[in-house]
Amino acid sequence: MTEPLVTFVVPTRNSARTVGACVASLRGQTYAHVEIVVVDNDSTDATANIAAAHGADRVVIAGPERCAQRNVGAREGSGDIVVFIDSDMVLEPSVAGDVVARFADPSVGAVIIPEHSFGEGYWSQCKVLEKSLYVGVDDAESARAFRRAVFEGVGGWNESLTAAEDWDLDDRIRRVGTGMARIDSYIWHDEGRLRLRGTFGKKRYYGRWLAAYLDTREDGGKRLKRTALLSQPKVLVRNAPYTVGMVTMKAVEAAGMVAGMRDARREQVHA
Repeated sequence: MTEPLVTFVVPTRNSARTVGACVASLRGQTYAHVEIVVVDNDSTDATANIAAAHGADRVVIAGPERCAQRNVGAREGSGDIVVFIDSDMVLEPSVAGDVVARFADPSVGAVIIPEHSFGEGYWSQCKVLEKSLYVGVDDAESARAFRRAVFEGVGGWNESLTAAEDWDLDDRIRRVGTGMARIDSYIWHDEGRLRLRGTFGKKRYYGRWLAAYLDTREDGGKRLKRTALLSQPKVLVRNAPYTVGMVTMKAVEAAGMVAGMRDARREQVHA
């Protein structure tokens, strides 16, 4: 029986710092029947060259945002299984093999890959703590690996969104009754060195599209509640210094998202 081909799609934009490690981790999977499609949004740094040097099968230039890039990458690839990875992520070597094993069950159409974070500085360590609390929580995690027929059947990524797009796709996958599974191997997300000012600005930018997501989902607000943050009190107490910072960071993120949503509403009124 022919082994299924796994297509990894990686959207990039000025990702020179992280894309080499990302692509190298995809090329280094113990399950070797993979292809890597990097879709670069006209980077002004060496992103495309670095991706090619570390083993990308194809580097395609496309935009304007990551959802469009992901859809282009899926079309460029030929695997029956499509996995979407961000350029600041590295995968444990067993991820592809574990994903393929889950898809051996014909009822499974999408697979969640759990995520840990790493980074430099105090605020990045606060984010590491936060991400650790989301593992195994349905409202916080979304599928990244899809059977191609299922992904195409729900219309792929929503190109009108640049935030909450993973929730949107996950919602649509679940709505059609597709079987979901998860693996035990991890993605590791490189947070770099986080700063509160940058975090606020990023969330304000994303908040513009979060408003559009919430407008189309009666129950979309449940994704924002993040009750998992309080589900492991012993972990929070044990990491008290970072717990304080995590709470502060979540408050800053919330303020940024509210500001972005307000910006979007104002633009709608004046359109």
